[in-house]
Amino acid sequence: MSVLKETYRLSNDVAIPQLGLGTWFIDDDRAAEAVRTAVEIGYRNIDTAQAYGNERGVGEGIRTSGVDRGQLFVSTKLAAEIKDYDGAVAAISGSLETMGLDYVDLFLIHAPQPWEDFRGGDYAEGNQQAWRALEEAYRAGKARAIGVSNFLKEDLDRIIDGGTITPHVNQLLVHAGNTPVDLIDYCTSRSILVQGYSPIAHGEILDNADVTAMAEKYGVSVPQLCIRYALQLGTQPLPKTANPEHMRTNAQLDFVISEADMAVLKDLHAQDYGDSSVFPVYSGK
Repeated sequence: MSVLKETYRLSNDVAIPQLGLGTWFIDDDRAAEAVRTAVEIGYRNIDTAQAYGNERGVGEGIRTSGVDRGQLFVSTKLAAEIKDYDGAVAAISGSLETMGLDYVDLFLIHAPQPWEDFRGGDYAEGNQQAWRALEEAYRAGKARAIGVSNFLKEDLDRIIDGGTITPHVNQLLVHAGNTPVDLIDYCTSRSILVQGYSPIAHGEILDNADVTAMAEKYGVSVPQLCIRYALQLGTQPLPKTANPEHMRTNAQLDFVISEADMAVLKDLHAQDYGDSSVFPVYSGK
């Protein structure tokens, strides 16, 4: 599981582990144990959000993991509905208090619009106010890096033009079947690391016959193939699970996908998320 020891460097020279643990859908009362288990296995990158409702449990898991805080990379996200400076300042402090941490390693704006209006109205001014609060948190040492999530190019440009710090990260939906090549390339051109959430397409990719056949060719599971694909794109995947066995196998990635097969996966279009399509990040609205 050598991937657990590998890191990327953000534009401010902060190291971030190449593989992380996503905690969406892990209940707060189960989050601490999931985090402790992941850390015991070797994970050092843990991702949560105010919207997940499990910051308390994640923070407990970090504090009781038995690993020095400085060796762990912890991310959280400002709720998408917060589009004002005062609200953002209060929410940033609230997250740290809820988690019981003096700082997080990465703080993101969860989305450019509130979820009820995702990909809808213009919230540029609100995002700039929230970003100003994150910039201040960064300078105060409350966050070692700051970024955004679900931001398109035009959303990024407005943040960059209106702020003093270019986002260090943009967390996006990235998986075989949904590869936003142009947006990834743009982020790379601005030295913005792309984190990829739902690298296994919220589980729906498991039923894709073509991807299954390719995984069998490499002698790996579909999740392993998909996570390896995300890494070879140069993104930082965040597979989410509370299952210890899945945590272990998700990190067993000592194989390389050929250039030809990478091209096949990059050209794949598979964006049917079943019942999960009710979530804005999957429906796009």
